[in-house]
Amino acid sequence: MAGTIGRRDFVGGVVSAIVAGGCTTLSAPSAAPKGEGGAMFVYVGCYTTKQRNARGEGINVYSMDRTSGIWTHVQLVKDLVNPSWLALDQQQRVLYSAHGDGEVVTALSIDRSTGRLKMLGQQATGGKNGVRIAVDSTNKFLVCANYSSGTVAVLPIAPDGSLGPLTDLVSLTGTPGPHRTEQSSPHPHDVPFDRSGRFVVVPDKGLDKVFVFKLDTTRGKLVPSDAPFATSRPGAGPRHVDFHPSKPNAYAINELDSTITTYRFDGASGELKALQVITTLPPSFTGNNTTSEIAVAPSGRFVYGSNRGHDSIAVFAVDAGTGVLTPVDWEPTQGKTPRFFTLDPSGRYLYAANQDSDTIVCFRVDPGSGKLSSTGNVVKTGSPSSIVFV
Repeated sequence: MAGTIGRRDFVGGVVSAIVAGGCTTLSAPSAAPKGEGGAMFVYVGCYTTKQRNARGEGINVYSMDRTSGIWTHVQLVKDLVNPSWLALDQQQRVLYSAHGDGEVVTALSIDRSTGRLKMLGQQATGGKNGVRIAVDSTNKFLVCANYSSGTVAVLPIAPDGSLGPLTDLVSLTGTPGPHRTEQSSPHPHDVPFDRSGRFVVVPDKGLDKVFVFKLDTTRGKLVPSDAPFATSRPGAGPRHVDFHPSKPNAYAINELDSTITTYRFDGASGELKALQVITTLPPSFTGNNTTSEIAVAPSGRFVYGSNRGHDSIAVFAVDAGTGVLTPVDWEPTQGKTPRFFTLDPSGRYLYAANQDSDTIVCFRVDPGSGKLSSTGNVVKTGSPSSIVFV
């Protein structure tokens, strides 16, 4: 499972609780602004199967008190195989789950008063191993990357949040990269929308390309943009993409060669123009590594990327003029294989999910330098892979 901790600062000190049914030990984050009480809900995804060497159980729901920072277990939704990526609809009334190695997307309605989930149904994605999903800004369609099948699916969203049959299934084409085992075929790994919501960007690890589509929301069809793709260096393996909140820049983390590509993104045509390629590793590291997650800070001043092998979060400063990156620091994640991390919306905290150590470790973000420092707060949870909070 993956876990989330709150959007704001939390009460100083460490408060611990053992959560029944959630196989999780919680340490409360520190310092919330006075007067910001009440609960928020946290949704935790994970890997569950033996094939993945996983220890998760399903989707866990928690209520988190924003004054104390304490998590209270609300619900465990079992009988879901590898609910490994979670996403919300635009109204935050429905939670969607992609399933690692699976062929469906699950829709679950959210009770806004209790946070509990209720099954709305599942819909086939037309492919296998859905790794990422995203909901368009009109809240009419969900897009899913089918990693193993090399396709991108579009499913319509009904008024109640359930999903209808496919409206589109796009096969990605191109020449596979040079890596014999990881690049034998197309492998789309992400489907983020740009900040305007006009374009869907699809980094393909197998083809060393980042595809760009427009979503036709009248028909539910993906249409190649005027500049339909950018080509990465051979063997880079682009995995995930995030956009700068205010500048015309996109950042792609490349899994296989442990780099980040800085792009200038044309919001009119969708063109991605490479400006820089920079390593995610310190010069002294000589071991094996792959990258995983990338995130731009809400301030736009910093970019973060996770290293699996070096087991660290790489910190970069963003140039105010060009958007290119300068390395700042490498912070150990205090565990193995940080498949996922997230920043809280304020940008004050970063949470690193160590998939092979079954922990989520909380770090404080220095607003001036972007550097991370451990708060000492750790969530113990099985095979974390996704974090969503309302």
